Amino acid sequence: MRAPDTILPLTAEGLGFARNGVDILCDVFLTIEPGAPTLIIGPNGAGKSVLLRLLHGLLDPTAGRIVYAPAPEPRRRQAMVFQRPVLLRRSVLGNALYPLALAGVPRGERDARARAALALVGLEALAGRPARRLSGGEQQRLALARAAALNPDVLFLDEPCASLDPAATRAVEQIVTALAARGTKIVMTTHDLGQARRLAGDVVFLHRGRLLEQTPAEVFFTEPETPEAAAFLQGQLVW
Repeated sequence: MRAPDTILPLTAEGLGFARNGVDILCDVFLTIEPGAPTLIIGPNGAGKSVLLRLLHGLLDPTAGRIVYAPAPEPRRRQAMVFQRPVLLRRSVLGNALYPLALAGVPRGERDARARAALALVGLEALAGRPARRLSGGEQQRLALARAAALNPDVLFLDEPCASLDPAATRAVEQIVTALAARGTKIVMTTHDLGQARRLAGDVVFLHRGRLLEQTPAEVFFTEPETPEAAAFLQGQLVW
């Protein structure tokens, strides 16, 4: 069970981000609750990745704020995996151990936690292999293992399957499902509507930097509230 002092719910209050005088996100009000994965979707340029980076703290908002539930060290209780993972020049196991050392996990606990994370993603047999010699799908699974080893309350995923083939995508989706089942809140961007249907508990729909809908997935995909979302689901170009 997740500890009662989770950092969730996570709330964005009037969140905005501008660069060089251009608004990328405007007046976003959003609440991330515990439970099934939240999938962030929308046309290219809608602000999906920027929103994810703001929520994770990689970018500072130029308007509004992000509020976590009261809990110690909220920044240490979340993790993020990018579309293209950056792996260290060390073994698969060494990559899984490194974030645990940075997080101050006692030395005696690190090996067991790292190996359990590798088992979760199906890489335990490759623990001694140089990480940069893995296939693209294996590298993404290792990135997920590094994050999972930290037992984060929230795991942000930025289009983790965008560069993967169908088999590797299926493997990543199985890991996402397993992480969600054990209590990690997944917040994930994707351009793949089929993937969003398979994984989402709720959907956040962005359009031109504004949040137009946050809706349970079964409602969003059958009865979208806005014409922009309806057009997007029909495959129309929405600008």
